[in-house]
Amino acid sequence: MTLECVELTTGPSPAASIIWMHGLGADGHDFEPIVPALRPRLPCATRFVFPHAPVRPVTLNGGYPMRAWYDIFGFDRQSRQDIEGIRATDVAICELIARENARGVANGRIVLAGFSQGGAMAVYTGARQAVALAGIMALSCYLLQPERLAAEHTAASLQSPIFMAHGNHDELLPVALGTQTRDLLQRTGYSVTWHAYPMAHSVSPEEVDDIGGWLATVLSAA
Repeated sequence: MTLECVELTTGPSPAASIIWMHGLGADGHDFEPIVPALRPRLPCATRFVFPHAPVRPVTLNGGYPMRAWYDIFGFDRQSRQDIEGIRATDVAICELIARENARGVANGRIVLAGFSQGGAMAVYTGARQAVALAGIMALSCYLLQPERLAAEHTAASLQSPIFMAHGNHDELLPVALGTQTRDLLQRTGYSVTWHAYPMAHSVSPEEVDDIGGWLATVLSAA
């Protein structure tokens, strides 16, 4: 599965890359408008890579076809998960990381980011990388296959700082899913920066400002 992408660069010869996965039913254009707000905070020319998820039937939505990184059967911890779809998307994201490497961007200058379903994939793939990334950004999301984290995460990935944010009024993915994910990641040994905002399942201006500050820190340290 080769993912088509929307790409934006903040300057010539990008020295860093942010691979940013959208949420369920959206597409790679969803977070394009955030780039101008983040650009002044970035310490170097950066390439934003916004991949499009493939279109597939989603069980939770009555089998209606939409862009999705994997099928969803339910959000509670007892719901079965689409392991085949998750792993296929993981491979596709790893291919995007490899492409950035081929363009001259080291793993230590790559951020994996995502919102909702895309954020869940950012954490899943980031935790299984053989080398540390500049960071992992997980917005309004949850942990995929939490029972596998202990066995499948890598020691190198523990050096990838994680930014998590969630809305206190999120009715689609309650904030408890975010705090449970945060707590398990921290118990596993990850350094997690956590923010909660008075919002629903969305992104707020305050959150964008905090994202910009975090990106400035992790990309400057790389």
